[in-house]
Amino acid sequence: MSSLAPSTHGMSMSKHATLPTSYVELCSMLREAATIGSVAALVGWDQETYMPPAGSAFRSEQQATLASLTHERRTNPRIADLLAACEEDGGVMGDAARAANIREIRRDYALATKLPRQLVSELARVGSLAQDAWKKARTDDDFKGFAPWLEKMFALQRQKAMCYGIPKGGELYDALLDEYEPGATAAQITAIFNPLRDRLTDLIKRVEAAKKTVKVPTACLKAKIPADKQHALGLMVMRAIGFDLDAGRLDTTTHPFCSGMAPGDTRLTTRYQDQAFTDALYSTMHEAGHGLYEQGLPKMPPTKSSNGTIDLFGTPLADAISLGMHESQSRMWENFVGRSLPFWKWLLPRSTKIVGTALSKYKPETLYKAVNTVTPSLIRVEADEATYNMHVMIRFEIERALVAGDLKVADLPATWNRKYKDYLGVKVPDDRRGCLQDVHWSFGLVGYFPTYTLGNLYAAQFWEKINSDIPDLAKQHAKGQFGSLLEWLRTKIHRHGRRFHAAELCERVTGKPLTSEALLRHLEGRAADVYRL
Repeated sequence: MSSLAPSTHGMSMSKHATLPTSYVELCSMLREAATIGSVAALVGWDQETYMPPAGSAFRSEQQATLASLTHERRTNPRIADLLAACEEDGGVMGDAARAANIREIRRDYALATKLPRQLVSELARVGSLAQDAWKKARTDDDFKGFAPWLEKMFALQRQKAMCYGIPKGGELYDALLDEYEPGATAAQITAIFNPLRDRLTDLIKRVEAAKKTVKVPTACLKAKIPADKQHALGLMVMRAIGFDLDAGRLDTTTHPFCSGMAPGDTRLTTRYQDQAFTDALYSTMHEAGHGLYEQGLPKMPPTKSSNGTIDLFGTPLADAISLGMHESQSRMWENFVGRSLPFWKWLLPRSTKIVGTALSKYKPETLYKAVNTVTPSLIRVEADEATYNMHVMIRFEIERALVAGDLKVADLPATWNRKYKDYLGVKVPDDRRGCLQDVHWSFGLVGYFPTYTLGNLYAAQFWEKINSDIPDLAKQHAKGQFGSLLEWLRTKIHRHGRRFHAAELCERVTGKPLTSEALLRHLEGRAADVYRL
């Protein structure tokens, strides 16, 4: 196990304390539900990696059954009784960590009991089938073939949102967004996104003007490196930044993802192109960032008490705060670390041992500038930092309109193409590189997309604080020493689980509420380095 393995430090549950019986039983029930959920995650990972195509039909039944069983466990009336007992017990509520756990368990239970078991099962079944339909449609550039599945999924999502209920003064989309970023609303997101978009639009225009006199060589990004060597390079970087490969693995898939499915088991996936090695490198670092968060959550070891053992797995204290916070971790390692000059000063000399001479003629400064060029493009996961958030804003606006019924699925491609022309100035040649490029909607991940930009905002604000706390961070990274950064993240963010809400944790860590200023300083600084703005 890594020397930076997760701990329960700060959870204030001593090793041999007598824990309330109601609390022990409640955590045990949640662990059972989470165990079934972890099997569903394993089945989902297999579907994305090694499952034979003919298995998709029955896989949807497996997913539906597992989702139903998990939901049954999470909505057991006994949980309500135990929650009430814990809320009345001074021994539980007098402890800050346990009180936070009970608070979040109450929230989860309230939401889960609003969803009918049949709807949960149907969401899982349709999501599994739609996922395979999306893969085929993307390969064949066949939006019409996928459209019926998208209509089914958004109809189910609207039904789910209605079960949750529209927040006071809000809209249907808010109920779905709350699953990924608790407490956030579409109106709040819009208030953050609109001024950010205006500043980014101005930055992109200034870069385009600078390109007339500043030419940035990017041939290094087209170096031909076979997939097996890219894979080896990715594994080397993962080990260096602290990902425990004894408790995880890296595989390939159509759309990269991370699944922290169980204690000691965090799966990452990526994809490879022979002449676009940085796409895989940054995809791997992105997912490894997610993976480091999962490995840093206090899922284990168990806490021993005189009346039993508590394993936090399945409780909110072992869960990530929000998807925005999760994205802050992945985007930090991918961009703030991976696209920095110190990182390339460390990686480039060592890469030749793995990939051969493909990069040997280049300097770290060349790679640094090449990976920080600003070029409006079609594909979100391949976008540069400055334009990336525009991709996210487009998806946020579209899914919000689809949920509200203001946009029909049949009109999605035309709307998508128009927004890409308006926001990024690029023409979408086909649906494969347009509205079919992301897997999220086939899964039913509606309300997920805005968390990517929230993650960028959190990451930038954390990054400024990190550099203040660790003044020689750049020198450490140039030597391949990433332990101080990981320890900072483990101490300040990972170990807390959901003890604090995202906005609260951000202010506790940085001393200020979330704003876009740190991200804009970061993006404008990188652009100034590359284009001499």
